[in-house]
Amino acid sequence: MRIRRVELTQVRLPLVTAFETSSHRKSYLEHILVMVEDSDGALGWGEIASPSGPFYTSETVETCWAVAAEHLVPRLLRADWDHPRQVPSAWRAVRGNEFAKAGLDAACWVLWARTQGRPLAEVLGGQRRSVVAGVSLGIEATVEALLDQVRDQVDAGYPRVKLKIAPGWDVRPVTEVRAAFPDVTLQVDANGAYRETPEHLDALLALDETGLLMIEQPFAPRNLMAAARLQSRIGTPVCLDESVVTPDDLETALALGACRVLNIKVSRMGGLGAAVEAHDLARAHGIDVWCGGMHEFGIGRAANVALSSLPGFVLPSDVSGSDKYYAHDVVTPPVSADKGVVTVPWHAPGLGFEIDTGLIRAHAVRTTELRGD
Repeated sequence: MRIRRVELTQVRLPLVTAFETSSHRKSYLEHILVMVEDSDGALGWGEIASPSGPFYTSETVETCWAVAAEHLVPRLLRADWDHPRQVPSAWRAVRGNEFAKAGLDAACWVLWARTQGRPLAEVLGGQRRSVVAGVSLGIEATVEALLDQVRDQVDAGYPRVKLKIAPGWDVRPVTEVRAAFPDVTLQVDANGAYRETPEHLDALLALDETGLLMIEQPFAPRNLMAAARLQSRIGTPVCLDESVVTPDDLETALALGACRVLNIKVSRMGGLGAAVEAHDLARAHGIDVWCGGMHEFGIGRAANVALSSLPGFVLPSDVSGSDKYYAHDVVTPPVSADKGVVTVPWHAPGLGFEIDTGLIRAHAVRTTELRGD
């Protein structure tokens, strides 16, 4: 198979509700949508779901645009491949830039699935017809506002709620949410905001008493020793996110005892193929996994739903309905959840959703097209 044309479109969508993490606050998101076309005119879509600023990762929309247009796409246009697992070899010389690679990789998986007449979930090795979804809630101005947000999501039927935490916004809000919602499955995510200081450790140890499903990424990405030391002191599973970019990182974390849960993000790991590899490795070591998200538009969200159908994804994944984040999405129908459950589209080849090209054009910031020889 050979790609003859690639189109990159930077799209800006406003968020229904502003979202705050330990590093920044955002009211809209800009992602780069990727369309690939083969020599027969078949299309595949992917999404580069990088943040605008270098907070979660060093990549940004600007770096992804430059790296994709100048380095990744030209190499992809020169590559011949029979299976999407071979696609990453086209840009093996390009180090890092996993978000940029992930969008192109996913587009090729979707294209290949369409040409095979098979749903994306099936070609990835998925089994489930539906997946349990959770929601992620940001830092609010007050605990009362957070309780209102949690109530809305519990009333919508979501069985798991993830709370963003940061030093100074941790024990009290989590304790009050737990008191108000004693039966909800609750987890927290620090995005690496904590250090091994007595004050920070006291807070993390106190959270161990609140009945959490997991504490996600408490320390900086490379500080696996701190994660291992914390895991040895608490009963709550430590979950790694930013720390695991490659399967090699996961092997190191497992050897250190730095986690008991893994958040697999397609964008962070550079594509669907790498995500499946991490899933297989974690499952072989008895590590539970779930699919994290980057507030993807419908294209990336649909790919996450397909990935979440693999057997090792036993925990609720961040694949909640699009309406939680966007009034209008780039796929039709939008990804939706019914009482916290999302249906995996097995009825059609590829993503299983139609692309709303009119909405994409209406919200496009810039577009470029690159063609092969």
